Amino acid sequence: MDKFSYISNADVGYLDQLYQNYKSDPTSVDATWQKFFEGYDFSQQRYGQDGAGVGANDSVSIKETQVRNLIFQYRSFGHLKSKTNPVRERRNHNVNLEHTKVGLTDADLDIEFDVASEIGMPRASLRKIIEKLKMLYLGPVGFEYNFIRNDDIRDWLHHKIEREYYEYNPNLDEKKRILSKLNEAVVFENFLHTKFLGQKRFSLEGGENTIPALDAIINKSAELDVKEVVIGMAHRGRLNVLSNILGKTYEQIFTEFEGNVNPDLTMGDGDVKYHLGYASHINTPSGKKIYVKLTPNPSHLEAVDPLVIGYTRGQIDEEYKGNLKSAMAVLIHGDASIAGQGIVYEVVQMSGLPGYTTGGTIHFVINNQVGFTTDFDDARTAIYCTDVSKIVDAPVFHVNGDDAEAVTFCSNLAVEYRQKFGKDIFIDLLCYRRHGHNESDEPKFTQPKLYNIIAKHPNPREVYVKKLVEKGVDASLADEMDKNFRNQLQDRLNEVKQKPLPYKVQKIEEEWDQLRKAKPEDFDKSPVTAISQELINKVGKALTTIPEGFKPLKQIEKLLKDRKAAFFDDKVLGWAEAELLAYGSLVAENVPIRMSGQDVKRGTFSHRHAYFWDANTNEAYSGLTHVDKNQAKFSVFNSLLSEFGVLGFEYGYAMASPYALVLWEAQFGDFVNGAQTIIDQFISSAESKWQRMNGLVMLLPHGYEGQGPEHSSARPERFLQQAAEYNMVVVNVTTASNFFHLLRRQVAWEFRKPCIVFSPKSLLRNPLVASPMSEFTSGSFTEVIDDATVKAKDVKRIIFCTGKIFYDLQEVQQKKKIKDAAVVRIEQLYPFPDKQVNKLIKKYKDAKLLWIQEEPKNMGYWSFIKRMLPDVEIQLGARKSSASPATGYSKIHKIEQEKIVNKAFEI
Repeated sequence: MDKFSYISNADVGYLDQLYQNYKSDPTSVDATWQKFFEGYDFSQQRYGQDGAGVGANDSVSIKETQVRNLIFQYRSFGHLKSKTNPVRERRNHNVNLEHTKVGLTDADLDIEFDVASEIGMPRASLRKIIEKLKMLYLGPVGFEYNFIRNDDIRDWLHHKIEREYYEYNPNLDEKKRILSKLNEAVVFENFLHTKFLGQKRFSLEGGENTIPALDAIINKSAELDVKEVVIGMAHRGRLNVLSNILGKTYEQIFTEFEGNVNPDLTMGDGDVKYHLGYASHINTPSGKKIYVKLTPNPSHLEAVDPLVIGYTRGQIDEEYKGNLKSAMAVLIHGDASIAGQGIVYEVVQMSGLPGYTTGGTIHFVINNQVGFTTDFDDARTAIYCTDVSKIVDAPVFHVNGDDAEAVTFCSNLAVEYRQKFGKDIFIDLLCYRRHGHNESDEPKFTQPKLYNIIAKHPNPREVYVKKLVEKGVDASLADEMDKNFRNQLQDRLNEVKQKPLPYKVQKIEEEWDQLRKAKPEDFDKSPVTAISQELINKVGKALTTIPEGFKPLKQIEKLLKDRKAAFFDDKVLGWAEAELLAYGSLVAENVPIRMSGQDVKRGTFSHRHAYFWDANTNEAYSGLTHVDKNQAKFSVFNSLLSEFGVLGFEYGYAMASPYALVLWEAQFGDFVNGAQTIIDQFISSAESKWQRMNGLVMLLPHGYEGQGPEHSSARPERFLQQAAEYNMVVVNVTTASNFFHLLRRQVAWEFRKPCIVFSPKSLLRNPLVASPMSEFTSGSFTEVIDDATVKAKDVKRIIFCTGKIFYDLQEVQQKKKIKDAAVVRIEQLYPFPDKQVNKLIKKYKDAKLLWIQEEPKNMGYWSFIKRMLPDVEIQLGARKSSASPATGYSKIHKIEQEKIVNKAFEI
């Protein structure tokens, strides 16, 4: 007989290979398998392959090992047979948990075993042990956790499940609260179905136990000293959550539902009711208050996830002084979206990284088993929609959505786990969707059999009332709650006024309230952002000083020498020095700085060097953390290789930090299209849709230098196409001092706007971009830079341009000593500085106007420029229209570039 034949649900050859690996090196296999093989070796060493010659006591000992193996099987695979689906049978995963498969027989059923203590029992018979294992692992909760590679966590969960869950029976008050929240959930949906028949509301019907679950999460969080819960969710059940968790009144919701908003009293375009956010202070049964915020979310289902995490981290850093246990994120997913949307993976992968951790997120899945019209077996390859959890060893509680008490237990346990271990955890609420994707959709077109079952299935409230009666709970309680339910429904239908929850403005909201909305005239002239020479010297000293005993690389020694000369001898600062000076001056003025992105500490092009590393110890050091003893925090984080997730995180962080300068830098601007959803749904439109300002800065290296189609363009045309209603700032800056003033302007303004910077690459070290010290001690950001090398009376053509191509044009202008052409830089493309541009056009009257760009004609800035100057005759010099941003051949690039630049003076 094969030595592992009793483990029928595992591949025997695979197990044998695992065993051989274990024999060679026990640490090479998972800790759970180490324990299994220890037990196996113990039995083999003591009793031999077949247990020959074993006495009565020895026989019991080997059977103890076999019972332990049975317990291991239930802990590891029981979730695959648990009764978690409320409306149909689960798929057969061919899991065999019979005792006979671990070498036991029916004759052993009444033998008592000491190993029962492992699952919280005194010495007990195998029959009793199996009964408990079935109750624990084959009931309404599928506990999936035994894969976790941490003994302490597994042992803690063993205890919680095999002792506390086994004994779990809510007291009468807890039962009443569960039922009251179910009442509220069902009343809400019945009201909508009656009052707004056929309107889209993305009902929670079938998943109403989401409301008791969130109620339990919030209450337990407050009990365990969480001060703030930040919720992100898509549209399914959102209105119900707004009403029955955050306390938004029916009147408030349905003013929006019916579209009764005076357009003269609003700004922007608004959004549909099931995308809107809300916030409340909630009094919990423990007597502790907790602040709960639901963020606005677009229809891009999981797009809000990184924003919620970023916002939570911002609150942890600013409001709660770095205490990860004080603020908690709850992400509510759909089963199709959590399995299908890659952003979920990015967010989970971020969860333990120092720059992005929030001390654990509770992921709550409303698993209604259908994604729009797609069945789960067409929606994923994985067994579970939550299998992304395994990348961070996060436990998953798969729970039957009809079992209110099991749902509540899992919710409480999830909060306890998060607070104890500071890690992510998943709750998979197996439920169903009473209607189609929306209420006007017919689900029987694609799932006729399932929806015939659902049509006859009682709702979760009815299931729970029946359960309470069957358990012998006072029937009057059920009657009383039923009466309350009907009274609530009638009150809502009669439009009885509700009293909203008392609300106290949170500090973060007070900070946003101190800012104002931008006005068109704000962009006519930038505020003064210069600093004193004294502050420059202070920052310069911090940037050029390293700790005693710190051993930098030889290249860094030279950099420090050059940096010191720039600040104190030459008094001319290049791009990197100007950028670092902006950060240093701001932290000295108590403005926190946070930057993240791929390779940002050093910089993709090795220019920034915000940190140095000791050549011997690898210890990191940044002078910007030592500018002043009372300075604000300076944080720079090299990110994981992600655009979507990290940009979303930083946008969320900036939501929580209106008085901080928050920056995200792409490795190359070309890669920003991996985060296009964040740009489209939040950065460009959030202020219009949701009245939410944001001051995030995006640094996107851009410029045509012969590096091919994936390392040339940040796609400025896409940003400029979305530029409207003063929604963001778009710049392409050409001098070090102007970049310095731009960064400082972001927090000097009395409002906030996202700022898109097409930042340089080759110009980072070009001495022509360097600026004298006087440009830092006076002035402000300059939107348009005139040509100071020509006289107005001589000019016959104005060459407007932006970015790096200016220096190519200037080189030809100077080389050929051209005096009849003015090369004018538009540093700020949006909001377009039309007054300044028109002033220059008048200055150079009768001159021919040209727009010169290095991007193809159908890309870059040309379409935008024509939109901004509709009444002006202007000609174009650019690359030919192209499907690809740039050629991949350096020689062709050089020929194209020379042609554009030379023709600018010939057109």
